[in-house]
Amino acid sequence: MAIDKDLLVMIKSNGLGDGEPDLGEKLMKAWLEQLWESGARPSIIAFLNSGVFLTTEDSPVIDLLEKFSDSGTRILSCGTCLAYYDRTEKLLVGEPTNMKDTVGSMLSYKKILAP
Repeated sequence: MAIDKDLLVMIKSNGLGDGEPDLGEKLMKAWLEQLWESGARPSIIAFLNSGVFLTTEDSPVIDLLEKFSDSGTRILSCGTCLAYYDRTEKLLVGEPTNMKDTVGSMLSYKKILAP
């Protein structure tokens, strides 16, 4: 599949929705799996706040994120968030970014998905 240069995915937490954290984590994993299965390849998947737990050690979706990365999707994690949660040295996929680049991306992409 080709990278969709107009598509940015913003992951703002390690779970999907409000409620039980375990359910939210399962839903986020299912959402990312379905995104992969759909064939959509975003240009960037950006992780903010507790979303950085998905790009670091003990992530339940690290293999899936590596597939996205290997297919050409850039995986970006908020550097401030990594530091706040003491996860900077635990980053396993992608690269850290900053808010300036995140806002710049959000202003320039035509399609932004945020589960």
